[in-house]
Amino acid sequence: MPEEFIYASSGYLPQCEGIRPPGGVFSHISGIDLVLGKDGSWYILEDNLRVPSGASYPLIVRDLCRRSSPRTFQEFHIEDNRNYAQLLRHTMDYANVGGLTVVLTPGRYNAAYFEHSYLAEQTHSPLVSGQDLVVEEDGVYLLDYTGKKERVGAVYRRISDDFLDPLSFRPESLIGVPGLFQAYRKGQVAILNAPGNGVADDKGIYYFVPKMIQYYLGETPILSNAPTYLPFYEEDMKYVLEHLDTLVLKDVAEAGGYGVVFGSKMSARQKEDFVALLKAEPRRFIAQEVIDFQDLDIMDNGIRVPRKADLRAFVLSAEEPVVWKSGLTRFSRNPDSFIVNSSQGGGFKDTWVLSR
Repeated sequence: MPEEFIYASSGYLPQCEGIRPPGGVFSHISGIDLVLGKDGSWYILEDNLRVPSGASYPLIVRDLCRRSSPRTFQEFHIEDNRNYAQLLRHTMDYANVGGLTVVLTPGRYNAAYFEHSYLAEQTHSPLVSGQDLVVEEDGVYLLDYTGKKERVGAVYRRISDDFLDPLSFRPESLIGVPGLFQAYRKGQVAILNAPGNGVADDKGIYYFVPKMIQYYLGETPILSNAPTYLPFYEEDMKYVLEHLDTLVLKDVAEAGGYGVVFGSKMSARQKEDFVALLKAEPRRFIAQEVIDFQDLDIMDNGIRVPRKADLRAFVLSAEEPVVWKSGLTRFSRNPDSFIVNSSQGGGFKDTWVLSR
């Protein structure tokens, strides 16, 4: 992997160099997005290792399905997914260096605030905002309404790295905790997921993951990446320019379905502008073959129709990684769209893992 590929990543944080998190775990909660191709093979579309969201929705929809059709879960061997809170709590406790575990939220105006509050309730953890925490002598404390302080040993943060601590990252952040990163650096508090994971979330780094597995573990990946090209390399740039109409282009720093364009849907003028941008900033984009992935039936205004769908699998890491026997199945509401993200109007449905 070219050295400059790491340092040019928008997720690279030099402040995190040389820090090993408590327990040695960097990605405590990972969200891995998968699609089932019509060729019968599963493909990994991307890895979410910073602040993956969506675990609460399978729990809520399963509860609704149990109420509407209890016999389904009595007669079929469907794995019970209600243990996510226990798995998450165990992961929190494993990382905890001594004290309370809290869920740090940017506040009720955040799109995922429901999940923050729901998971805090389910794991019996205080839901806090930046103003509820204070750092003294490199220790992190929770202030209650009486002014009493309690030591905090782990912070499950739902805030992006840049906003975690105005003293170490973005000074204009009003939702972070001044001094939190210094306490983390000194091992006085654990942060789930570890700051700095954004470099691994970079879609350009995704290209190298199969090679990492082979190099560091001496193993062949079980699941395949979507066929991916890096315009950063001259040979890949040539391929992308020659096959632009058949590829999907992604901005490596974007998430939530943003920064995704399909070559087949661009006008001649848009292609011309995009090619100019691609040549000017080749590190900024990856290109992927368009996988014709599985459709699932949904109800749309009372009519049963097929829509594109993917699966976000959740992996929780403490002593060993554990794959939750559920996941977030998302679907597109647009019959012509491959983008399933909720931020783009997508929906979700109950995910069944059948026991043998």
